[in-house]
Amino acid sequence: MADETQPARAPTGTRDVLFPESARWEALVARFASQVEAAGYGLAHTPIFEETRVFRRGIGEGSDVVGKEMYEFEDRGGRSLALRPEGTAPVVRAFVQHRPPVPWKAWYVTPAFRYERPQAGRYRQHHQLGIEALGTGDADLDVEVVALAHDFLTGVGLAHLELKLHSMGDPTCRPAYLDALRDYLRTRRGELCAEHAERMEANPLRVLDCKRAECRATTATAPRMLDHLCEACRDHFDRVRDGLSALEVPFVVDDRLVRGFDYYTRTTFEFTASSLDAAQNGVGGGGRYDGLVEVMGGQPTPGIGFGIGIERLLLACDAEDAFDVAPPALDAFVVDVVGGHVARDLTTRLRRAGLRADRAFDQRSMKAQLKAADRSGAWLAVIVGPDELATGEATLRQLRARGDQVAVALGDVELAVRRAVDAARGSEAGRDGKAGARGADGDEDDEEETR
Repeated sequence: MADETQPARAPTGTRDVLFPESARWEALVARFASQVEAAGYGLAHTPIFEETRVFRRGIGEGSDVVGKEMYEFEDRGGRSLALRPEGTAPVVRAFVQHRPPVPWKAWYVTPAFRYERPQAGRYRQHHQLGIEALGTGDADLDVEVVALAHDFLTGVGLAHLELKLHSMGDPTCRPAYLDALRDYLRTRRGELCAEHAERMEANPLRVLDCKRAECRATTATAPRMLDHLCEACRDHFDRVRDGLSALEVPFVVDDRLVRGFDYYTRTTFEFTASSLDAAQNGVGGGGRYDGLVEVMGGQPTPGIGFGIGIERLLLACDAEDAFDVAPPALDAFVVDVVGGHVARDLTTRLRRAGLRADRAFDQRSMKAQLKAADRSGAWLAVIVGPDELATGEATLRQLRARGDQVAVALGDVELAVRRAVDAARGSEAGRDGKAGARGADGDEDDEEETR
């Protein structure tokens, strides 16, 4: 039991993302949204919890996610609910419920919850970016979806990526393959890890995905799904490979790639980052799920999508020194030593004019407010003291570069700030971003204290 006298902390397996780190998250989501919306995908929001059956039916009873990791609970009305462990099943449930016209293209950004051992890049609450496209089984849509993921990941600066590609077949050809795989595993059951020696009958595909040395060695010569594809699945996979090659998206065919969910059919894929530890180097993946809508109670409708873990992706970016995002700077910080009402009004005016502005509170001294302005990273300080108030003016002072102070009429502050910030930004860009910042304890602060 937790010690109630101790300070509150985030639950095990979760973490807080605070400013300025959160600015990087914002930039990542904005980049993703811009890219996929340019391809016709629209934002979809679904509830953070669903009826448990959505995931049991969608993901599959035999999956580790449903069997070991899903957060389930009963609400006050006795309904069985579960926190979302992944993004696809809820979007497909929404498609079945609302029946939008097809082809339907949706993107999402969402927290997901899994009870698993926390480690680098893996949390019990993590966050996903993803897309889902429903309504067509055209292999060219598979190419589009995979290429969008590839372009996004390389666009944020990841260079050490590998795309693994496979086909899971369909209900026509997969049953015969599963029979062949079971027959093979039965003859070598004693060589498997204890978990899969027990579970291989129910779901032999999970054995291919096992990372334990004994299972990997045993399945090295196991039957291959690609050798059992029916003609339609083989043609589909050939079209996907040809399309990715035409778009110069490099890939390797991986016979072990089965993913963790039961709903996948035909194309499956995963992006791994070699900059991360091999056991946890997947940054995103997905595949086709042509039977999932029907499982959810809808009319047979093909679909495909992917999910990308934000935490894992940013960890890979850190390993490659990629996607370094600076928090957006304030345009102005209002310094008011005449009671605070001028700062109250000026900051609101500046914000309404589309500028980023902040102020200090509690009627602090001139020196303290200037230090706060400097710490804020603002381009300008807009200073109003007794002298300025008497003349109806404000003093504009550069904070990130040396420059003359200028006095402007209080009524013209918005235009003056915009012009001064644009000039300062242009000057900094001309020096390749190497403009020196004035120190927080500079001589000018001491001069202002005596005003």
